Amino acid sequence: MELLRSHLSRVRIPEPTNRIYKNECCVSFDTPKSDGGLYVDLCSFLAFGKEYVLWNYEKTGNPVYLHIQQRIKPVPEDRPFKKPTLLAIGVEGGFDNQEPEYEEIYHIVILPDYIALSFPSVELPEKVRLSVNAVLLFEGAERKEQLASWTSEKKKTSDYAMNLEQINNGVIIPPSGWKCSMCEKTDNLWLNLTDGVILCGRKNWDGSGGNNHAIEHYLEKNYPLAVKLGTLSADLEKAGAKFYVLRYFKFLPCMATMLGNLPSIFSLLVNTEMTTAEKELDQNMNFDWNRIQESGQELEPLFGPGYTGLVNLGNSCYMASTMQVVFSTRFFIERYYKEQNLKSAFILALADPTLDLNMQLINHEVVRPRVPLEACLKCFSEPEEVHDFYSTALNEKTTAIKTAGFTTFPDYLVLHMRKFVLEEGWVPKKLDVYIDVPDIIDITRMRSKGIQSGEELLPEKASSVDENKATHIVPNEDIVSQLAIMGFNYLHCQKAAINTSNIGVEEAMNWLLAHMDDPDIDDPIHYGPRDTGIIIDEASVETLISFGFEEVVARKALKASGGIIEKATDWIFNHPEATSSTMDTDATTSSNTQTIDGSVPDGNGRYKLLALVSHIGTSTHCGHYVAHVRKEGRWVIFNDSKVGASVDPPIDMGYLYFFERFNG
Repeated sequence: MELLRSHLSRVRIPEPTNRIYKNECCVSFDTPKSDGGLYVDLCSFLAFGKEYVLWNYEKTGNPVYLHIQQRIKPVPEDRPFKKPTLLAIGVEGGFDNQEPEYEEIYHIVILPDYIALSFPSVELPEKVRLSVNAVLLFEGAERKEQLASWTSEKKKTSDYAMNLEQINNGVIIPPSGWKCSMCEKTDNLWLNLTDGVILCGRKNWDGSGGNNHAIEHYLEKNYPLAVKLGTLSADLEKAGAKFYVLRYFKFLPCMATMLGNLPSIFSLLVNTEMTTAEKELDQNMNFDWNRIQESGQELEPLFGPGYTGLVNLGNSCYMASTMQVVFSTRFFIERYYKEQNLKSAFILALADPTLDLNMQLINHEVVRPRVPLEACLKCFSEPEEVHDFYSTALNEKTTAIKTAGFTTFPDYLVLHMRKFVLEEGWVPKKLDVYIDVPDIIDITRMRSKGIQSGEELLPEKASSVDENKATHIVPNEDIVSQLAIMGFNYLHCQKAAINTSNIGVEEAMNWLLAHMDDPDIDDPIHYGPRDTGIIIDEASVETLISFGFEEVVARKALKASGGIIEKATDWIFNHPEATSSTMDTDATTSSNTQTIDGSVPDGNGRYKLLALVSHIGTSTHCGHYVAHVRKEGRWVIFNDSKVGASVDPPIDMGYLYFFERFNG
């Protein structure tokens, strides 16, 4: 105990602002569940496995550590299976991940001789007890940096809920047979929670849906809250009811009180429509997971360098699958594995090694159509007509021919299969197709030939005639406001009204939906002659430079974006060729030859399939990602923390395909 007292100057009591690591080693993947447990430095609050804690002692001289060990509690083998009621993993009501329960054992350890003292103990110095209690009480830094579970977005509480006015107007709501009080619609009905009026929802862009009577009622009366009939249930705590506040779905904590104020309302509490969470849960539980995860196959477990799985944090499978592929590339292995010494990297790392990148890197057949990958590549490279293309040479919209090609062929080629499309009503849908992917592909023919004879680059800006041309139409504020209420960008709504000559909301919406992807959709509206001499705010330039952009690029972007930082940042990301070495801030030069950066790798156009990342689910908002990587002549499956030799890799079901240049 006297030895511990002599080291009290190297013990700190953590404050709420300190980063405390107590769940994983800062050097390895050791955790309190590992054989040697985890050692938490009571001065820096960094955690280390048994093999690496001496490194930290030698580097810092900190001798006092909290040793945390977790041991498995015995669990009955006949633990009953609970049906999930929540789209979540490892939380109450969610999917049971069958994780065992652990008990924690604590000791105070003094290095370098590993002298252990029991904790808790009243004999320990008060400073040590306060330090350890705070470490155990505070949330671990690792936990703060990750999502605790995979759950749907939390419902927001409406600001209108607590003080909502409810009119006692004698309205009686029937238990069934509802219809809009202003038309004959019997579906997509909304109950206004202020006056009890039932009205139809908004009209969709294609004419389907309601007749906008609920929106019109709000605009007239300014009664802000409505609930969609059919999404209620008598269990108000679990109800997935949809509420409408302007255009946002909200959660009402006083729901029972509000509904109780409306006569006969509890007769309506029959859930006739699946909530969003129920739909996602149903889709995830019934989707065919077997093929991609190779369920039912006798997979040989693999482990060791290059075969380490990554635990799913709840929604990290896409990141994990992609990282497994990147970690398998030759360049990455040479840079962060073969040429690195872990202890040397630790010694050279920052005081907190967790912030040092170099340190941290050390049974049912679904019938689907088949599409050859060759056809996808051909579609990508073939000439394509672009309608309503604005030509800066003609100063008007025309039909253009677009072709795509490669200026250089990289060492690694990544193909993203666009399997997600938008259905009517802008609902994302996944295309259920198989992609026939050969082991070796040759894209030599897709090399870009540059500017051909008789061709010239389009000028970046329109001619001076167009520069001074301005609109004389002022957008109708009623049209603009109705579109804005539906959630569209205000500037876009103004342009829609101008380009349809203020005819009406429907015409403006049709124009807006057809031009949402126009490259100039975010350009400001000019009501008079343009001032071509744009003055760039130096503070905006400094802000972009602080983001890591070059000054010449920052000025060019601000000039092209009217001085707006957000638009300038977007412009830079959309113009990756805009660097100080390849562009001029004041003029655009045309050339009949292509300039290729000598540092960019280039070679032949033959590639061999290296890996694929597959997606299981119906949309990007739900599902699971799995990686299959070709390693040492065989396919390996990386399914979160599970790693095994693949028996039947689903090559035709990939979402991302990774190819490596093939010189054979």
